[in-house]
This record gives sequence, C-alpha cells and structure tokens, in this order.
Amino acid sequence: MISLAGRDILNGWSKYVLTGLGLGLLIGVTLTMAGVYRGMVDDAHALLANSRADLWVVQKDTQGPYAESSSIKDDVVRSVRGMPGVAAAANVTYLTMQVARQGQDNRVMVVGMESGMPGAPGYLVAGRHPTRSHFEAVADVKTGFLLGETVRIRRHDYKVVGLTRRMVSSGGDPMLFVPLKDAQETQFLKDNDAIVNDRARTAANPAFNRPGNPGLLDAVQNLQTSSRNVNAVLVQLAPGFTPEQVAQPIRRWKHLSVHTRDGMQDILVVKLIANSARQIGMFLVILAIVSAAIVAFIIYTMTMGKLREIAVLKLIGTRDRTIAGMILQQSLGLGLIGFAVGKVAATFWAPAFPKFVLLLPGDALAGLAATLVICALASTLAIRVALKVDPGAAIG
Repeated sequence: MISLAGRDILNGWSKYVLTGLGLGLLIGVTLTMAGVYRGMVDDAHALLANSRADLWVVQKDTQGPYAESSSIKDDVVRSVRGMPGVAAAANVTYLTMQVARQGQDNRVMVVGMESGMPGAPGYLVAGRHPTRSHFEAVADVKTGFLLGETVRIRRHDYKVVGLTRRMVSSGGDPMLFVPLKDAQETQFLKDNDAIVNDRARTAANPAFNRPGNPGLLDAVQNLQTSSRNVNAVLVQLAPGFTPEQVAQPIRRWKHLSVHTRDGMQDILVVKLIANSARQIGMFLVILAIVSAAIVAFIIYTMTMGKLREIAVLKLIGTRDRTIAGMILQQSLGLGLIGFAVGKVAATFWAPAFPKFVLLLPGDALAGLAATLVICALASTLAIRVALKVDPGAAIG
C-alpha cells in the first residue's frame, strides 16, 4: 500500500511538493499566532515577576496600575510600611510613551522606581544601577539603547548607566527605569506653556488672588507646579504572613484597592488580553479551515485524475480498504511535509517579530496532531469518490 501511494506521488511529485510548501507556510503562520498568544501571557508573567512585589496598592476601585490608570499620593507608602506583615514597600510610576533615538521614536514604558526597592530591575546584564537621584536610567536591551548613551525624555536628558533584559510591559514594550522624582515630573507635570497659562488663570481668579492675602496665590501656584502622585505602591511581605492577611487591613483602614499576585495575574492574563486571545483564536480557526480546503482540493484533484487507474485496481480485485488507504496516506504525507516546513519557517521568522513570540514544544505537538486530523478529514471526499468508481470503467 505504501509503494502504491509512493508511485502515484512520483508521477506528479512537483505539484505535490509545492502544495506541501504552501500548506507549510499556512501552518507556520498558525504556529506563529499561537506563539504570539503564548508570548503575551509570558510578558504578563514576566512583568509580575520582575516587579518583585507580593501586593499592589492602587487607587480605590481600580484595577491599576497595568490594566487601567491609578493615582495615589506618594506619602501613602509611609503608612503602608507601618502595616503588620510588610517587609518592604516602594512607590512606582508607569508611563508608556515614545522616546526618540537617532531620529526615530521608540515605544517604551518609563518606570519611576526607587533603587534597590520593589519595582526596580532585579538584575543587570551590563553597567550599574543608578546612584544619583536624577538623570540616570537603566534600559532593557530591547530598547536599543547603549551604555553611556543619552536619552531625551520630555524636557530632560538621561544617561543610560545600566542594561537589563526581559523587562517588558504587559503589551511587550521594553522598560526604561528612571528615578522616581524624575518620573513623577515626566508623568504628572505639565509643559512650560501650560504652566504659564495656568498661572495666568489662577492670578485672574479673585478667590486665589486676594489683596489682603498675597501668600495664597504663591501657594496655589506652587501646588500647580509640583507633583506628589504615583501609580502604585509595591509591597513585599514579611515571612509568615499571607497576602490576604496584609491586604485586608490596608483595604479597610487606608481606603485603597490592594491586589495580590494571583489577582493581578487574573487581571493581566484573563481580562487584559482576553480580546486579543479571542481574536487570535478566530485566526487559528480560519487558518485551519483554509488548510483543510487546500488539502481536500489537491487530494480530490489527484484522485479525479486517476479514476481509470482506480477502476483497473478494482477490476483486478484490489480491496476498497487498500484504495482508501492509498489516498489517506497521500493526504497525511501532505500534512507531514506542510508541518515540517511550517515548523522550520515559524522558528526562523519568530525572532524578527517586534513582540515576543514563544514557541512551545507542546503547541508544536498539538499542531502536528491537528494537522494530521485535518488532512485525514480532508481526504474523505476523495475517498468517497474513489470508492464509487465502477470497475467496468477500466474497459469502457
């Protein structure tokens, strides 16, 4: 039976191999789409792991700081540090923005952190951690920044003193770490023109510019040009305490929302990328249908081209099972060729994608099984036609 299928393939091998290559590219796209989803999930897990936090204290009734905006005062951290079970707590800010480099804009997440505290990079691949309170930065290697390079963020220049790796946002954007005070100014303060306009509006408001109280105007204008907000407080737990033990008092007495690591993982993976996961799932279904249609069409065409030969096989007593097996083997052969080409193609082009593509062996095995099942189902139409051939057609 194997020889019968092989001899038939050799008669039209070029068409058969080209079809396998085309099918392989579709399978490669399918594996890549699955890898994109796996990469999104891995980015979310990497974000949580790199923060080195057990609890995220954010604005009340929000799911910040990653899934939605959150803004709290930076003095909250002092009261959080005094809560039972808190080993360490630090303010942090997150701002996704475009940073120019060599005339091109790079999308990065600027992180305001306190060096050596939760939220700061846990390790470096080159350079050192910031030692100054202003104008030093640590960049993920994916940003393309080099040690000693100067980075312009809004109104100030920052020197890259350290490089880290795999520090990304939930969307896959590489992180750029700067001192907290600089990040607060970058995120929450207005530009110079807006500050001048606000001062003029404040001065024109008689409620703030009273003749008998000249210090009131200065106090209000100082508030407009200073920022005391952060996006979250990251908390590390002391040994012997569970996350809920520490989170409940903070929620009750500080009137803030507190997310545990499991809760934050649910927000990032289940809620934040849910729509992307459904969209990728739809693409996978469409690609599976297209692949099945291609295999069915090619196998059907090959079968229709040898109906007389099939009639001869029936006339000399060949069993239907043998004929069906020949067609099924040709279909599965297409699937194996296509999967091999697709796996090589996906492995080759995955590193070129702007976002992280994670190709897991388990997904590859599942893809192989799905490919063989699809090819087997696609061959049923051709098998049905072959089994209906009249042996008398061989001498008609």
